[in-house]
Order: sequence, then C-alpha cells, then structure tokens
Amino acid sequence: MDGSRPRGDRSRSDSHSRSRARSGTNRDAQSGTGLHSRRDIGLETAESTYALTAGLGLERLVPAAVARRAIDVAVETDRAVYARGDPVEITVTFRNRLPLPVDVPTPRQRPWGWCIDGELEATDERRYVRDRPSSISFRGGERKRATVTWNGRLERTDEQHESVVPKPGEYEIEAFVATHADRYRPSDSTVIELE
Repeated sequence: MDGSRPRGDRSRSDSHSRSRARSGTNRDAQSGTGLHSRRDIGLETAESTYALTAGLGLERLVPAAVARRAIDVAVETDRAVYARGDPVEITVTFRNRLPLPVDVPTPRQRPWGWCIDGELEATDERRYVRDRPSSISFRGGERKRATVTWNGRLERTDEQHESVVPKPGEYEIEAFVATHADRYRPSDSTVIELE
C-alpha cells in the first residue's frame, strides 16, 4: 500500500477517536503525581497506586510473558476529524494492571512506537534503532504517558524523499510496546478521518 489511499470500511469511534502521530515534534506529557520519568524514551510517570513495592526487586518475580500481558495501552487524539495536512496530537497511556512491578523486555532500544496505517511513524523510510535489548519498567499500578504530534503528512522515500498530504479518508493510528515480533505485543489503535 502506498499509504496515501484512504482506508475503506473501518469502524470509527466518534466519541473516543484515538490517534497517534508523527512529526518532528515529540514531547513528554505533563506529569501527574509521578515518582520518576524516563525522558530518554519519551515517557513520563503519571501515577503509581502501589508505590510501596518500588525498589524491592519484585519485578523479577513476574515472568516476561505475564509482564507483557499486564500492560494496557490506550491511544487518544485531540479530535476525531482533521483537515488534510493538519497536525494531529496523539496521547499514549501505558498502564500496569498488576499491583506488582513488572519489567517488559524489548529486543531493541525502542521501547514503544506508533504507526499510521501500519507505517512506523508515518514513513516508509527505514528506521535504525540499536539492536541492543532494553526494557520498559513499571511500578505496581503505574501509568506512563507520552504525547507526540504527527505533522499530518506521510513521508515517502521511493525515488526521492518527499512529504505527501494523505488523501481524504479514514486512517488507523496504532501505539504499541515494542516487544519481540513473535511475542504478544500490547497495543491499541483508533481511527481518525481526514477531510
């Protein structure tokens, strides 16, 4: 798919249309009552209901397969409908549903990501991320938020590098924890409409 065609027959969540976006703007969300932040990956702690479990090493008691399934991902946009080329503000919330701390391993330095119609960060350009394993850690009940702004354009690198305004239609925005490709990947998606 060239990424500039509208998606057909997708259900749209008008009241809670969520989206995630790309652009040169990537900023941390405002902190709630967070205890720490990981600005290096664009996440900031929003809330932890089980702060007493922090620092006890209990995350080692939760197997990686259980830790992956304990994370809930939610994606929201500031609106459901946008004019073509308008920036789309996307907020992603990651939540540990367990009362215990968990550590979710990732195969590369990218702990999470977002896509527009299946294209990572709305581009067909290959992204290079260190092949060194990493992880994303959560305290019991902790929420982390990240906000990113998609500039409303799709980047194309076929013959020359160009920025294309997508055609009118529905586009799916997905956010995910970047676990191994053959493992369960916590994710959420939403559909926005471009007019």
